[in-house]
Amino acid sequence: MKTVIAFIVIFGVLVFVHEFGHFIIAKRSGIKVLEFAFGIGPKLFGFQGKETLYSVRILPLGGFCRFLSAEEVEESDQVSREELLARSFESKSIWKRMAVIVAGPLMNFILGAVLFVVAFAFFGVAVADNQNLIGEVSLGKPAATAGLAAGDRIIAINGTETPDWNSVTQQIHTNPGEKMSFAVEKADTKQIVTIEITPAYDQELGKGLIGIAPSYTMQKVSVLKSIQYGFLQTVEFTRQLVLYLIHMITGKAPVELSGPIGVAQVIGEGVKQGMSSLFTLAAVLSINFGVLNILPLPALDGGQLAVMTFEGIRRKPLSIEKKGWIQLTGFALLIALMIAVTYQDILRIVTK
Repeated sequence: MKTVIAFIVIFGVLVFVHEFGHFIIAKRSGIKVLEFAFGIGPKLFGFQGKETLYSVRILPLGGFCRFLSAEEVEESDQVSREELLARSFESKSIWKRMAVIVAGPLMNFILGAVLFVVAFAFFGVAVADNQNLIGEVSLGKPAATAGLAAGDRIIAINGTETPDWNSVTQQIHTNPGEKMSFAVEKADTKQIVTIEITPAYDQELGKGLIGIAPSYTMQKVSVLKSIQYGFLQTVEFTRQLVLYLIHMITGKAPVELSGPIGVAQVIGEGVKQGMSSLFTLAAVLSINFGVLNILPLPALDGGQLAVMTFEGIRRKPLSIEKKGWIQLTGFALLIALMIAVTYQDILRIVTK
């Protein structure tokens, strides 16, 4: 139940902030917003504001802002068409329309930074210990396959003592592809066992890795430091995410996507680990949401930006019919992708 509540709250906040970005810039640009909706599907309830319907829909997996379109104005029988037309989305300059679209993803980046700052200010910054203690083991990597687990202590490698983390990583990094003998004190039994592991060569980093991370302690920092770290963390995570997407597209990295079920699982793990992890996770998801929406794919914000850029270059708008087909195709592809990643999530759970 905690996972379900956390999923709805976190995803709800991400969607609300995203759509609020579109909403507030549209209002400031003089565009009439007909509906501000949280969720998709049939409407559960809502209330009519001065000119905007605020609604909540049945599935909390999205949301939208519906702007007044020139087509709707033309079809209306109102006398003040010119006044309405001036408030339609299409009547505004391409720069104002682009600003409205960009505002959604931008708000997700801002939210991610704010959540990082809050996590650092209240819970501190995770600082790696220089102990020879394993803090985390990545699934599917050589260490996990060989039987290493979080809490294990690496005493020696190939007969050479490893009293700290630096000595552990130095040997692993410099011996990719070579079978190595690890003397390990197991966390559960406190017995020392010998485990053979072959570090895998990481092309991007240019060194050997076995899929382990050090243990961490939380270090308190000032508010100013929290702001600095929050900004830097947002920039760095965005850079890594964009780089990973490029590697996926070019085939340098495996295609690993998660749908709502996968996200819910990750949030569930965050709930177990406490509020610090939950805030950090929410920040990461918000940045993911921002990057995803800025991709130049139909039915996403990036797709609309791509169409506007094309219209700006040719100095002529696309016909309503062509835009409709682009949106319909993009929506169909998006639904197909969601079904595919959800199926992948289910398979991942079943085959565990």
